[in-house]
Parts: sequence; structure tokens; C-alpha cells
Amino acid sequence: MEWESRATALAHQVTDPDSRWRNPVARVARHKLIPRWWAVDESGQWTLRDGPSDPGAWAEAAYADRSLTTRVGTLHADDAEPGDHPEGQPTSSATLPSLVVRMLRHTRIGDGLSLLDLGTGAGGLTAYACHRIGDGHVSSLDVDPYLVSTARARLAAMGHHPRMITADATKEVPGTYDRIVCTVALPPGPGLRAVVGALNPGGRIATTLARTSLIITGWKEENGDVIGQVERDMVGFMLTRSSADYPPALTELFAIAAQAEGETTSTGRYPVVDVANAWELRSMLEVTTPGVEVGYETRGRTRITYLVHPDGSWARASAEWIDPPQVHQSGPQRLWTALERIRNRLNTEGALPLLGARVRITPDGVCHLSRGKWHAYMGAQ
Repeated sequence: MEWESRATALAHQVTDPDSRWRNPVARVARHKLIPRWWAVDESGQWTLRDGPSDPGAWAEAAYADRSLTTRVGTLHADDAEPGDHPEGQPTSSATLPSLVVRMLRHTRIGDGLSLLDLGTGAGGLTAYACHRIGDGHVSSLDVDPYLVSTARARLAAMGHHPRMITADATKEVPGTYDRIVCTVALPPGPGLRAVVGALNPGGRIATTLARTSLIITGWKEENGDVIGQVERDMVGFMLTRSSADYPPALTELFAIAAQAEGETTSTGRYPVVDVANAWELRSMLEVTTPGVEVGYETRGRTRITYLVHPDGSWARASAEWIDPPQVHQSGPQRLWTALERIRNRLNTEGALPLLGARVRITPDGVCHLSRGKWHAYMGAQ
């Protein structure tokens, strides 16, 4: 495959003319990191795409600014047969290059600084970093031994030999680093503690938080606190995993939410919204009501949102298009009511206090957020 011109075009698309990341993007043969991937077909099923058998489609996919899903559930595309149609959530991907560059810029990488790429995936960020600061300064970590070993081999074939680590970052992070960039969403509290502990004093981290689209950046102080902010930028990354797949979703509770009358029925104030794709609302919901899982579907002109929580709370809101929804709720918490409080604030003040908020991450991994008179924290036990 003649890939150099495609990589150069991609670099021009995703970087500024004076960016230090333009040359790394232009020099990485991204297609070699993604020989196979999963795509959703017209029937909504995950279907295998094999690059070598269709070089044109391979080149088009690899050098487009898009993410490519490489693992669904426990089945990696490398191990799949043509007729396989896995079910479940994506569990690994090759992140779209523009987002990789954004996260690297937030991390403020410099010559001579050690970097940890947390969330190896297909190895794209690691490859860019090796080009930029040299293999000896780059480490890459993932919980999945296959991802680590495969990325190691594919990077080596490109001439790169960074340090590759298999570990569960929510429990331990071997070594210490001047910079840490996370392309998975970390859970505040104990799940973030090991990562903060691996950052050298004076070092900088850029990460997102589980079930939010918030990019948190900060510098580590001598007392162990990380002081920074919520960037005025948002992304969506997969949750960190501690095993081969994510824990089962609250399937039974979603089934109840779809059918039951609930303890209360009311008319909602605001139209039904796809919470998962309303990133700022979703993020604030996680701040105020941690642990909520969300679902959304359409039936003709009828839109339905589901909210469920591990404590047994659930809510269902349904309406035709933008009509006021009928809301059913049950359990210890009124989840739709919690969401409406957030939407009240957004409508009243014109914005939520998240973006631009100050952040302090204590050594126990708890994130303290503040902006003006507003204060919140995430991850406390």
C-alpha cells in the first residue's frame, strides 16, 4: 500500500501547520496497527472488516479521522471469523487521530520527559509519541495482555521499542512518569489513586472521568495533590476495564424500567433527551448522581429515555417528539427529577459550572471541583 501521501493528508487535516505533532502523524503507518476491525452493518450487527483482503477500504478507513473498533466484548477482530457477529460493548479501539493529538496537546509533552500512555489500544498514540520524544521516554499500559503484546509486535515492526506494560491501572501503575495521558475514562476515587500516585511531582496528567466527557488536566504538587481544571473541551472514551469485559449492565433493571408503572407517574417539564449524547448533561448527572446508566430508543416519533441505578432506582420518560413526557420513576432516588434539576440550572443560568471548573485531585483519587460558589466532589467513599 502506498500510505505516505495518505498519512501526510491526515496530518494536515488533524494538526495545525506549526504543530509538533504534524510530522509524527505523517510518519506513522496507521494501517499496520489496524489490519482488522469491526464495523456496524446495515442490520445493526457488528461485522468483521479485513484490511489485506480489501486494500482500498483498508486505506480509506485507516487514514480517515475516525475511530475504528477493534474489540467487541471479548472478541478481538484479529481472532474473528468472517461470519462472526459479536454482541456487547466495544472494549478496544484505534482512537481517531485528531482526538489523540488533542489529548497529547493537553498533556504538554516535551523533550526529555517520560510519558505514560494509559490505554494502549491499537498503539496509535504510542507510535506518535515515539516519533516525537523517542522510544526510551515512552511507556504504554493496558489491562489486556493481547493488546499489549500485539501493539508491541506491530510497533517493533515499525522500528519502535517503547516500554510496554500489562496492568490494571485502577489497582497499580508500575513506575513513575513526568506526563500521563489517558485515553480511557478513569473512575474517581480508588480507581484513580494509583494513576495519581505514578505521576512525578511537577508532572502533568490529562484524563477523562468515568461516565463523563470531562477532560481533567493538572499539575502534581509536592504534597501529592494534583491541581488543575476541567478543560473547555469534551471527549468520549471507553471506561477502564479490570477484566476481559465490562461488568454486566443492569439488564434486569432496564427491563423493569421499560415496562413497570413505578411508584410515581408525572408529566416532565422538558422534552425527552438522549442523555448519553448530551455530553454536558450526562457529565453533570454523574457528578450529582454517580453511577447512573442510561438508555435511549425511538419508536416512530416516540422517544424514550431510561435511567437506572445500582441501588434499584429507575426512571422512564417517553413522549412524541418534543411534547412534555410522561415520567415513571421508582426506587430510593428519583432519577428523572435529578436530571430535570440539572436542566433547570442550565436553562436558568445559560450554562453548567463544569467546563472551566477548578480541580483538585487528592492522593486518594477524589476529585474536588469548584467554580465560583459551586463545589462538588467525585469518588469519595
